[in-house]
Order: sequence, then structure tokens, then C-alpha cells
Amino acid sequence: MKNIVVEGHRGYCAQYPENTLVSFEAAIDLGVDAVEFDVWLTADKVPVLSHDGNTLRCCGVNKHIRDMSFEEVRTLEPAYEAKFGDKFKGQGLKIPTLEELLQLCAAKRPDMSLGVEIKEYTEENVDLTVALLKKYGFFDRCWFYAFNARIIKYIKTKYNGRTMGYPDFQMGEWFDGAYEYYEEIGVAMTYVKSEIMSVYQAKGMPMHLFCADNEADVRLCIDKGASLITANDPVPLMKVLGRIE
Repeated sequence: MKNIVVEGHRGYCAQYPENTLVSFEAAIDLGVDAVEFDVWLTADKVPVLSHDGNTLRCCGVNKHIRDMSFEEVRTLEPAYEAKFGDKFKGQGLKIPTLEELLQLCAAKRPDMSLGVEIKEYTEENVDLTVALLKKYGFFDRCWFYAFNARIIKYIKTKYNGRTMGYPDFQMGEWFDGAYEYYEEIGVAMTYVKSEIMSVYQAKGMPMHLFCADNEADVRLCIDKGASLITANDPVPLMKVLGRIE
């Protein structure tokens, strides 16, 4: 079986609150090759990690990260009560900074690869994120993701970052020729299982397929030619690949 990169989606979010240090640390300890995370900027321009810009789902507070200072963001508790109930309440969970994740990876796994999803579609977010990745020596071990063609082009043309975009119909600010700025393409399981999958296989780019959380989906991704598979629960994936028993 070919060497497939195992990526933990938002850390190990099947078992831990997504995009938190406890989730990333659990994924690293499990032995994944990479972790994926999402970057926003606070009002005072601190790169922090959260899938949603609005913190209602993760923290129960209906405010947007870009409208809060870093100090305000740090008062929130991303315990994801709708998913986990009280399990993670009162344990000191915070929305982490990108720098805190990079410090964790540098301490525990300096050879870690990173899936960097740019969620705030600004050049400033890219610039601040890239500066931190270079500071900690991770820039060359990253894939940069975004559902925005302008941002993918910016990352590729300014930094020659390793880019992974999504199918054109999912992308914001699409333009003719945007695929020229992709190195790889990301396809969700919904489309992996559909008749349109062949369109993206035919592009001949390495494929990141997500999220495969059971053995059947993992094997389908392998059959479709995945180079990287993302999982909310990496255990079935790692078992199929013979990485764990």
C-alpha cells in the first residue's frame, strides 16, 4: 500500500473539542503525520485557531472573532457543549493561538506536517500566519488550504507555499485559470462517493480526501488514489494502513 499521509482534522476532534490544544496533542500522541487547523485574526491581529468565525457553536457566545480583541477571545471556553455536554467544561480550555500550536508541535514533534486552513480571507492573515510558520521552522512542512481562489493565488505567488484548493464550485472568488495555482486538490467524502469524483481525479494532482472516519470510507479513499486522508477519528484510517493494531 502506498505511503498515505494521515491528517487529524482539527486535531482529534472525534474525541476532543476541535481546534484546541488538547485535541492537537491527542492527535500527535496518536501518531498522525499532520494536523489540520483553521486560522482567523482577532481585532488586534492575533492569529487564533477556530473553524467558525462566530464563536457560538464552540463557546456558546454569539460574537465573531474578528470583532473581539485577543483578551476577549481568551475569556471564552471552547468546550463544545452541544457535542460533549459538560465533559470538557471547567478544564481551562481556551481558543489557542497559532503560535501556541506551533510551540506544541516544536516541542513534541518538530517533523510534524501541518494543514493550514486560511479562514479569514485576507492577505494580512496569510502574511501573519506565514511569518509564524517560518519563525518556528514549519513553513516547508505545510499545505495551505482555503475555500477562496484569490487567497490560494496569493499564497502561491507571494510565498510559493504548497497550496491545496477545492473543486471550483466550492471556491469563493473563482477565476479562469485558478487551478494553475493549485499543487493539490481537496475533495470531501460526499464528492468522493459521487460520479463527479472522476473529474477531479482526471486533473492529475495529488488528492487530499476528507473526512474518512470508518474503514469503508478509508478503503474507498485509497481506491480513488488519495495521497493524504483527513479524519475526525484517525483510528480506523491508521488501522487500515497498518499503523496501529
